[in-house]
Amino acid sequence: MAGKTKAKSGSAQRLTRKQSRDLGRRIWSEHPGLDVVHRDAAGIDIGSREHYVAVGPDRDKEPVRVFGCFTTELRRLAAWLKQCGIRTVVMQSTGVYWIPPYDVLEEAGFDVWLVNAQQTRNLPGRKSDVQESQWLLKLHTYGLLGKSFRPAPEIRALRSCWRERNEYVQLAGACIQRMQKALTEMNRQLSTVVKDLGGVTGMKILRSIVAGERDGARLAEFRDPRIKASQQDIAKSLEGTWRPEQLAILKRQLEDWDHLQKQMDACDRDLQAMMKRLPTAEVKAGELPAAQEGPKRRKRRGGKPRNEPKFDLAGEWKRVAGVDLTRIDGIKVCTAQTVFSEAGLDMSKWPTEHHFASWIGLCPAHEISGGKVLKRKSRKVISRLATAFRLAAGTLRESDSYLGAPFRRLRTRLGSPKAITAMASKLARLVYRMLRYGQEYVDQGEAHYEEKSREQQLRLLKKKARQHGFQLIPASTST
Repeated sequence: MAGKTKAKSGSAQRLTRKQSRDLGRRIWSEHPGLDVVHRDAAGIDIGSREHYVAVGPDRDKEPVRVFGCFTTELRRLAAWLKQCGIRTVVMQSTGVYWIPPYDVLEEAGFDVWLVNAQQTRNLPGRKSDVQESQWLLKLHTYGLLGKSFRPAPEIRALRSCWRERNEYVQLAGACIQRMQKALTEMNRQLSTVVKDLGGVTGMKILRSIVAGERDGARLAEFRDPRIKASQQDIAKSLEGTWRPEQLAILKRQLEDWDHLQKQMDACDRDLQAMMKRLPTAEVKAGELPAAQEGPKRRKRRGGKPRNEPKFDLAGEWKRVAGVDLTRIDGIKVCTAQTVFSEAGLDMSKWPTEHHFASWIGLCPAHEISGGKVLKRKSRKVISRLATAFRLAAGTLRESDSYLGAPFRRLRTRLGSPKAITAMASKLARLVYRMLRYGQEYVDQGEAHYEEKSREQQLRLLKKKARQHGFQLIPASTST
């Protein structure tokens, strides 16, 4: 405490916001120039057929050269950059064309910087490929560009497989919608009594219809005991017309659905093999606290989701990460796998949890002009990770947990969109803490949150009463 008091009373006092702003302006006015940060740098303008590469004029007589997109040309590019004494290379994330030169240059030992095109779009004058490569070189030389995140090679392989599997899941959902549309056009209202056509009852009925069965009473016998609708209701919903063109669509879509299920199973096998090759998390004895059971969380509806992988992905995830992210209410296995495949396990890439939330795009992006905040909305970031966290936050609406109570409070006050974004940011921060520090999450329940909220409101009321010269006195229990 003495050290802190001494620091406050000395010359190293903490500056106010106005003093910090004035100090920054004075430093900028005294030293308006730019310092060279990356001296041995090169800029590459990525294209689909050829790449324009620029180095400093003191590195080669021809500082800008053009190379093809073939592997031999990319290796010749790496050899020329080594001849010029280049150490760092900067390029834009243009489609998927940047991936081959990135891999070749990274394998050759260069420090490759992948930057966002929004940071390099203010090119003065007319735009050309030569000027684009030179502009990238100049910005990177003076340290005006930020390096985009790219996970390790094993995580990239896992990410490719997981993204492909998610595409198959979406295509399978489209097949279900087309089959439902075909039944509706024939006035077969099966979807009104059977909510999930991809379930046990729905698929048995669809396969029987494609096989030639037309009797609604016999089709209703495929009813699973878990279906709330009775056999009579299912039989009535199957009364209608049988149109040949719609039956043909139903047959083709069912074949497509079966094919997509086989593709998903193949992705699951590859995914399981990749997870097996990942090392087990090294956890020292006594480093992680024992997982304590908090209050009972919400009841889980139904069984295991149909789109989850067939193998024990949760067990593999816990082995590799050392923590169980599914303990967080709203985080399911697929959400945890999306976190793993998009961000990896090394959270040290982001200094704090706030940097992590900002990278995802789940924090306010204040636009300030004239000392006033013009906008507070979050940045528009195309992120699969942000989408996964938002979907997880949306499930907290009926959750009897420590996270469900603030979500309902925020939804009442701010509306559903802002509440979902705020709770998605909260989930991202919790995931960051668990992966960065190896801490297990314990849900303390809705009652604990309500008690803390009540204490906070009482403190605010007492503070306002003191400001106006009053004092709060609790009412007696007798009254």
